[in-house]
Amino acid sequence: MKVPFYDATREYNIYKNEFDKAIAGVIASGAFILGKQVQEFEEAVCKYTGAKYAVGVANGSDALVIASDILGYKNGAEVLTPVFTFFASTSCIARLNGQPAFCDVDEDTFCMDMKDAGNRITGKTKGILPVHLFLQTADMNACMELAQKHHLTVLEDAAEAFGMRIMYNGEYKHSGLIGDFGVFSFFPTKTLGGYGDGGMIVTNNEELYQKAKSYRTHGSSKKYHHDYIGYNSRLDTLQAAVLNVKLSHIDIAIQKRADHASHYCEMLKGVSGIKLPVIKNGNKEANYVFCIQSEKRDALEKYLQSKEIGTSIYYPIPLHLQKCFEYLGYKKGDFPTAEKLCETVLALPMFPELTEDEVSFVCESIKEFYQR
Repeated sequence: MKVPFYDATREYNIYKNEFDKAIAGVIASGAFILGKQVQEFEEAVCKYTGAKYAVGVANGSDALVIASDILGYKNGAEVLTPVFTFFASTSCIARLNGQPAFCDVDEDTFCMDMKDAGNRITGKTKGILPVHLFLQTADMNACMELAQKHHLTVLEDAAEAFGMRIMYNGEYKHSGLIGDFGVFSFFPTKTLGGYGDGGMIVTNNEELYQKAKSYRTHGSSKKYHHDYIGYNSRLDTLQAAVLNVKLSHIDIAIQKRADHASHYCEMLKGVSGIKLPVIKNGNKEANYVFCIQSEKRDALEKYLQSKEIGTSIYYPIPLHLQKCFEYLGYKKGDFPTAEKLCETVLALPMFPELTEDEVSFVCESIKEFYQR
């Protein structure tokens, strides 16, 4: 049995008529840049998440850069950010000549260790950039306590976190809506993913919203009148049309992912050599990817590949050991939890259209590996 890590064609075949109609509608209209589908999608995201404002941009990385620029994460300002995450969570700071201040992560959730973050605050610290990874959010209660205590702003990297929620101030809040800004990515593999790149900035602050809306179109709020030196980063109308279709089915997709996660956990429970995901209290997870921690990770990956099972390693090298960040002065051993995770984490196939038989085959193959 061949089990892909991800397959976009299965979903397309299920909703083919809807996708084709949506795409054809954009082409027929000729409105390819900031067409009506973009505004419709922004409004739909606000309705689904509870955000007051949403700004569609070209991709999740641009969303991070634009929000970082607006919040002043530049020109020497220090910003706390986890060392175990995708590159864009740090490059958005470095690109603006800010100073990334790395923090270690929690071994169970893979998200920023807020106690470690608190110990790294200095007089130059401007903000906190927590990242919500894999299936649950960072500890936003502790994060906001730190921010309020030290008068810091917060930019939530919710690129992987569409659909995730956390209990905050007595109610469940959608990821990205607790800090000053939140950002989503609509890269194809995401829980809500397009047929190309796409991103979004969300906020409940009208002033920040107006700036973000201006920054995505060269810093202008009126054509050829520029209030800021902004960016050229607009969510493509074709992508918005596709995403409108997908958002209408998002609850079904999230539930199917949850079913697969339960299946994995049930079949892999008690298998010596692996650690299953741990959901912290207060989190309503959404399974973007399903990661296990595994002994002999690289050998397991090769074994699964030999059985034509797709996998991915998130992440093979922690950010403080990446060549481009050598100038920050960190060394091996500075972030032991992150370094351990980079040697043990393995992502298994996870997308709504997986079958029960495919998940079972993956689990049986893992059991075979550790029983050899």
